[in-house]
Amino acid sequence: MPGLVLEGGTFRPIFSAGVMDALLDEDIMFPYVIGVSAGITNGTSYISRQRGRNLRILMSHRKDSRYIGMKNLLKERSIFGLDFVFDLLPNKLDPFDWDTYKRYKGTIRIGATNAQTGRPEYFDGHRLDEKLMMLRASCALPLLFPAIRIHGVPYYDGGISDPIPIRKAIKDGSGKNLIVLTRPKEYRKRLSRSTMAAAKILGRKYPRLREQLLSRHKRYNETVRFCERQEREGKALILRPDHPIESMEGDIDVLKQTYDMGYKTAKENIRKIRELF
Repeated sequence: MPGLVLEGGTFRPIFSAGVMDALLDEDIMFPYVIGVSAGITNGTSYISRQRGRNLRILMSHRKDSRYIGMKNLLKERSIFGLDFVFDLLPNKLDPFDWDTYKRYKGTIRIGATNAQTGRPEYFDGHRLDEKLMMLRASCALPLLFPAIRIHGVPYYDGGISDPIPIRKAIKDGSGKNLIVLTRPKEYRKRLSRSTMAAAKILGRKYPRLREQLLSRHKRYNETVRFCERQEREGKALILRPDHPIESMEGDIDVLKQTYDMGYKTAKENIRKIRELF
């Protein structure tokens, strides 16, 4: 069973959106899709076969203060307008095709980090509700989002505990995987001041989460190396941008160029992608 593995990164996965639109144009639908944060959020529109939807939303709303803006902190304790992004947009302004999504016969895994245990958990995307709570949990950046509670359990961004969920894909039986990263080949993560601040603040309530935040950079770099070994062994194909992308990129032209780069990269590798099946 081939799988599609999606890294997150706020607005960086617009690259991944380009990749997935190329897959749709080539009528390639993976039977297993797993990801975290904005990666899997974009992935749901791939599963619902809504070509161009991810790009359209970002082009139309990146500058919309309801989508992202400091005033959202007052209402929702998030820089993002959570109800706007995860309810109004998909259910009214740019409708998500629930019927097509629900007809998908494959496996959907949405990764999030349990704040109490610090461990990754993978929700069954077939159980996604209309308020998109699983996606909210997967995207919940520390300090920029509140903890998202599902059945009383607090969750944060899936990228904290499992930034590139390739091992989960393999464990679930995905023998060959298309891994879509949102950082260039030379990138290596370092422990940042913002991460240290999040660990200090959130660690008072969630000590296990603190541990995960402080070790996240090491885990990320090791996982990239694992992905590259998988590729050398013929078990994976990695697609990634050829230059850095800002996670909070606000330039619409840059975002469109990044989407185009993802689309072009996938098209150039279609033969290799088909060989995963």
